[in-house]
Amino acid sequence: MHTFFKANIAAVTASIVDYAVTVGAIYFFNVDVVAAAIAGVVSGGIINFFIGRYWAFNSRQNSTYSQAYKYLVVWVGNLILSAGGMYLLTKQMFIHYALAKLVTALLIAVIYNYPLQRNYVFKKNQMNNESF
Repeated sequence: MHTFFKANIAAVTASIVDYAVTVGAIYFFNVDVVAAAIAGVVSGGIINFFIGRYWAFNSRQNSTYSQAYKYLVVWVGNLILSAGGMYLLTKQMFIHYALAKLVTALLIAVIYNYPLQRNYVFKKNQMNNESF
């Protein structure tokens, strides 16, 4: 349960970066909401990888490149789900982008990101799991 809370702190931190980039791109650079959301997800993803690897999952024993590749695979799914969620909620259902971003991010975090990061990207080696 401790890892779940740390992973959520990492996710919140990454989400703050994500939101800041998204809102900044929309308000300061007049970028379309879907493109801004993609830029936010990219920025948040980079932050989340490093916080997850070094702090939340404390998974430094595995290769950084291997984890980065796995994270990239999961992250691409996150990007597709985020962009699709933003498109559906803002362009089809006409929900304000800030609420759409929050709903999309929360659903993806719980259903998709945490399980895949814990069980695939930052999975501990079998020898390290014996302390459970």
